[in-house]
Amino acid sequence: MFNQLVISGAQEATHKRWTVATSFGVQVIIVGIMILIPLIYTEALPKGMLNTFLVAPAPPPPPPPPAAPVRVVRPRIVQPQTMVAPTVIPKKVEMIKDAAPDIGAGTSGFGVAGGTGDALGGGILNGMAPPPPPKATPARIKVGGQVQQANLLHQVLPVYPAIAKTAHVSGTVRLRAVIAKDGSIQELQYVSGPALLMRSAMDAVHEWKYKPTMLNGEAVEVDTTIDVVFSLGGG
Repeated sequence: MFNQLVISGAQEATHKRWTVATSFGVQVIIVGIMILIPLIYTEALPKGMLNTFLVAPAPPPPPPPPAAPVRVVRPRIVQPQTMVAPTVIPKKVEMIKDAAPDIGAGTSGFGVAGGTGDALGGGILNGMAPPPPPKATPARIKVGGQVQQANLLHQVLPVYPAIAKTAHVSGTVRLRAVIAKDGSIQELQYVSGPALLMRSAMDAVHEWKYKPTMLNGEAVEVDTTIDVVFSLGGG
């Protein structure tokens, strides 16, 4: 009975070893097939899984560049210059003398070398001021009509227009006149008064003659006004 038990145990151990080896080999073959199938038949795999296997992950983004250093500009403070009294008294003080220019002998002490010396020394400093420049005589002056009436030498009375008499028009015609240096009427302009009497007054005044007006010994033109009176009572 014991012999049968020993033989039976040996046979069972032998069968179990062969079974374990066979099972291990089958498992290795199955695992190999599972590894080779995705490599051989890539089209059978889902695209998402295929991309996961074939596409490498993107590298991480580079770090941001460092910020530029901020340069702080400090204001420059200028200290005002102040007067500081010396702390030590100098032993020797040098005197600076200005050299006087050589004005030459025989002059009065003014002007340049070789000059007469009378421009300042013999003129203003001796109490004799130079005479003022002569005043320029104006070419034309303005004189009132009443003042210039006194210089009238020759007067022609105006002719009373018949149409003005018929219309009973009378009054004073004022004219602006420029008297030439020889006393003749040079320019004549109508200023105011009845229009019917204007032409007769201007024709008469054109013939008037005045005494030349003198200023600083020279004859000048005179800008003045002339009033010509028309009265029906005097005809």
